[in-house]
Amino acid sequence: MRVLVIGSGAREHALLWKLAQSRRVTRLWAAPGNPGMAALAECVPIGAHELERLADFAEREAIDFTVVGPEAPLIAGLVDVFEARGLPIFGPRQAGALLEGSKAFAKELMEAAGIPTAQHRSFRDPAAALAYLEEHGAPVVVKADGNAAGKGAIVALDLETARRAVRQMMVERVFGSAGEVVVIEDYLQGDEIGSTALCNGTSFVPLVLTQDHKRALDNDEGLNTGGMGAYAPLPFVSAETERAVQERIIAATLRALQERGIAFSGVLYSNIMLTERGPMVLEHNVRFGDPETQAMMLLLESDVDLLTLLQEPQRLASVPLWRPGYAVSLTLASGGYPGSYRTGLPIQGLAEASRLEQVQVFHAGTALRDGELVTAGGRVLSVAAYGATLAEALERAYEAARLIHFEGMHYRRDIARRGLRALQS
Repeated sequence: MRVLVIGSGAREHALLWKLAQSRRVTRLWAAPGNPGMAALAECVPIGAHELERLADFAEREAIDFTVVGPEAPLIAGLVDVFEARGLPIFGPRQAGALLEGSKAFAKELMEAAGIPTAQHRSFRDPAAALAYLEEHGAPVVVKADGNAAGKGAIVALDLETARRAVRQMMVERVFGSAGEVVVIEDYLQGDEIGSTALCNGTSFVPLVLTQDHKRALDNDEGLNTGGMGAYAPLPFVSAETERAVQERIIAATLRALQERGIAFSGVLYSNIMLTERGPMVLEHNVRFGDPETQAMMLLLESDVDLLTLLQEPQRLASVPLWRPGYAVSLTLASGGYPGSYRTGLPIQGLAEASRLEQVQVFHAGTALRDGELVTAGGRVLSVAAYGATLAEALERAYEAARLIHFEGMHYRRDIARRGLRALQS
């Protein structure tokens, strides 16, 4: 099969890396891809937002299957464009992608269906939002309604932070049109986890649970980012809790969509807080997580064909998907990220790190300049490692990180601390 992967980050690099191992895949393309992906696929200079050009390319090259990495093209209706031309593609249609495209829509759907989530209010008027804050008090979470590349949720433990978040989103428009509407919701406490399911209508195959680290700095300090690291599986989540996630959240969300005439196919990736009242949804996403995917791809059994898993997940429902052991991904970020940062900085040590046992380095924000690999984004590289134990996987990931260098590079040094505590107790 001829397969196209859309996107240019570490998530797409990891998916491409696993797809390249499939005996069914004869040729791979990436649009637009990155220097790391170029070793596995032909990179074509078409942006993920260029819907018609992507469809033209898939038609011209007789692509048998397209995998969409980022959320933006899904929200914009890429699947609808492809399906209108009879082109096979993995991901939800635009109506289903609204789950991630509009926090207000997702909240309204969950509330109507009785899916556990935080109490919330949506606002179009900044004065009304500020008045509600004075009445409600802190802590709260202020969210841009639209797609803000994973950075549009501000945890406000005090009123001044909440007021500033509303002004930044609705008045200063730091997230552009995504902040035309804001959702203010109650602050939930507990362990935050990620649930990923491959869906086809109301049927689904749950994948391994993950835990991401959103804040830029150790001890969950600093600003929210697109993700600084993740690991799987989660030793502190019981089988009973996992069943509750599947029944009360995944299955219930798919039924609620079906009742609205939306047959959801693709990935349902949910951020969930494990509270004293049970698992509650923080938000839904309609694509694989990043950096969760990088860890998940290393954890997949070597003989599990990712192409089959994406096309016909039910065929593998009874097949062991996961290797025993643990996988970790660690984000190496530019100095200043998620704020302003420099690009074009030379990257050293990548070859040495890539030679380590059970380690894969995926490119997130890199470019070639006169044949030299340089930084080209906030999240630059994603170091993924596998180990028989969580401690071993972490040791390998950090060993690889220490071999890599670019000016200003920073990364969190406390990835998977919650998992380690659970294993030691």
